[in-house]
Amino acid sequence: MGTIIRAAVAYVVLLSLFRIIGRRAVDHMTPFEMIVIFLVGGMMIQAVVSDDRSLTNGVLAVFTIGLMHVTVAWLKDRSQRFGRVADGTPVVVLGRGEWHPERMRKLRIHTEDVLAAARQNGLEREEQIKYAIVERNGAISIVKAEDPARSATGS
Repeated sequence: MGTIIRAAVAYVVLLSLFRIIGRRAVDHMTPFEMIVIFLVGGMMIQAVVSDDRSLTNGVLAVFTIGLMHVTVAWLKDRSQRFGRVADGTPVVVLGRGEWHPERMRKLRIHTEDVLAAARQNGLEREEQIKYAIVERNGAISIVKAEDPARSATGS
């Protein structure tokens, strides 16, 4: 029974920790951030299985984590409020030429990250960005500004 409780607590602690740390898409993570994730996971598994490293205890811990994940997914499906707490909401960090540094600081997103996402969308200059939005999964979505030459001709 102790393994089940420790696994459930570990799941909640890790979910809370990563909500506090901020969101970064895996493809935008630095090597340091990847190391932190692996270290935290390794430390938590030690706390979950404790001194009992039997196959039964390991399977019990894995099933508990799986059940916690299914429960959280079910709760997110049933409650928008819980979904916002668990996953967050999309956040506009650049809108109509105005940067939002306080939002970027909270998300731990840098100007360079936004501009890199813009370049991946074929945009070369900041003026070509109408909105930059950090999605719930940490990815940065770019909404292109209208091309003034195209809108003036009506095409």
